Amino acid sequence: MLDLKLIILPLVGIVLGWIVRWLYARFQLSSSEQKAARLNQDAVKDAEAKKRELVLETKDELLKERAQQEKELRERRNEIQRLERRSIQKEENLDRKSASLENQEHAIAGREDKLREKERFLIEEEDRWKAELEKIAGITTDEAKDLIIKSMESEAKKDALVLVNKVEQEAQKDADKKARSIIMGTIQRLATEVSSDVTITSVNLPNDEMKGRIIGREGRNIRSLETLTGVDIIIDDTPEAVVISCFDPVRKEIARTALERLISDGRIHPARIEEVVNKVTKEINQTIAEEGEKVVFDLGMHNIPQDGVRALGRLHYRTSYAQNVLNHSKEVAILAGMIAAEIGADREIAKRAALLHDIGKGIESEGDENHAELGAGLAKKMGEDARVVNAIIAHHNDVEPTSVEAIIVQVADAISASRPGARRETLNNYIKRLENLENIAEDFEGVSKAFAIQAGRELRIMVNNESVSDDDSKILAKDIAKRIEDELRYPGRIKVTIIRETRVTEYAR
Repeated sequence: MLDLKLIILPLVGIVLGWIVRWLYARFQLSSSEQKAARLNQDAVKDAEAKKRELVLETKDELLKERAQQEKELRERRNEIQRLERRSIQKEENLDRKSASLENQEHAIAGREDKLREKERFLIEEEDRWKAELEKIAGITTDEAKDLIIKSMESEAKKDALVLVNKVEQEAQKDADKKARSIIMGTIQRLATEVSSDVTITSVNLPNDEMKGRIIGREGRNIRSLETLTGVDIIIDDTPEAVVISCFDPVRKEIARTALERLISDGRIHPARIEEVVNKVTKEINQTIAEEGEKVVFDLGMHNIPQDGVRALGRLHYRTSYAQNVLNHSKEVAILAGMIAAEIGADREIAKRAALLHDIGKGIESEGDENHAELGAGLAKKMGEDARVVNAIIAHHNDVEPTSVEAIIVQVADAISASRPGARRETLNNYIKRLENLENIAEDFEGVSKAFAIQAGRELRIMVNNESVSDDDSKILAKDIAKRIEDELRYPGRIKVTIIRETRVTEYAR
């Protein structure tokens, strides 16, 4: 019995403990459900409150937006009404203006009718007066117009000529003074020898028997010499002399030197001729190179290609009016450098163009180009400056000069060529040039006599004082000078002087 109690009592305690725990858990669950219900109710209440607030805010915004739209609508309606009023006012103004214009058009139309009537009246009066004037003057209206136009044209020419002469005299006065100072200073600083070279075209012989030896058996010697040198050897009746003819001065010099050596040596036969000609040719070529390098070195120009140096060296054997062309080119380069330095131009370009201005005379060519065109072509191939090329081709006015350096080359060339003793012409050419000067002057109307004086450097012209006025004399002088420039070639410049005078002769008997 005791054992049974011991077993039942713990079981009862366990059951009671379980019941108590179950009751407590049940109580806790009931309390949580109540709390959750309260929280749910509170959340629902908060959500409804926020919903009401949002609805109210939305209504307020809608009201504000509606009020703003109504305000903008009212403003637009007012603006449209204002524009309508302005449009109506403009239409009214346009109507008033249109009416005013119509009135003005009617008034103008009336005035035009009156003007046309007056114009018809004036035309009739003008025709009547023209007829009266033509009847009184004895000339037609067109003839009177021509007389007036000619008179006005003559007066305009005279006035223009007076103005041009005044400007020219003022400019010439200052320019002459400055140019004279520069050129005189330049010439005084130049210390080159002035001399003329005579082209040697004949070889002296010790005796006339030497002519036969030069000809050789069946002409073998002279044919060999002409073939090797490219010259014509003329053996005529001239005592103790042989003439050498060739357009190339270098070949002529080779032939002359070779012939002199053969005559001095005494051995003249084809083999010996060939040997001497080859030797002389090498010596002449060496001289050409040395002369070209010498002038380049003297002028301080060390960047000229060998083709240019050789062409310059060939000028050593070339003459122009008995003036050595290489010496002339060197002198022109010195003068051009001095003038360029005085006026502030490019001194190196001027010197270089002046040295090369006649280089075309040292170029072998079978074409019809003149030495200025040949020289410009060679300078262009050598890569020279465009101003140098233009100065070379323009130094005889074949083309227009495009730089001040080209003008300087022309001036220096004229100074070198026209210095006393620098050049000389043959008598025939000199006389022909004087005749051409006088003939050109005598071709002009009003010229009575023309005289070429001062070795052809001045043309003095006597004009008829009845047919040529003082103003016409100035125009005539310009026209004659222009024609001389266009038709003649001459060294330096030619002064044209017009003389108009009245001579009265009476005899006392």
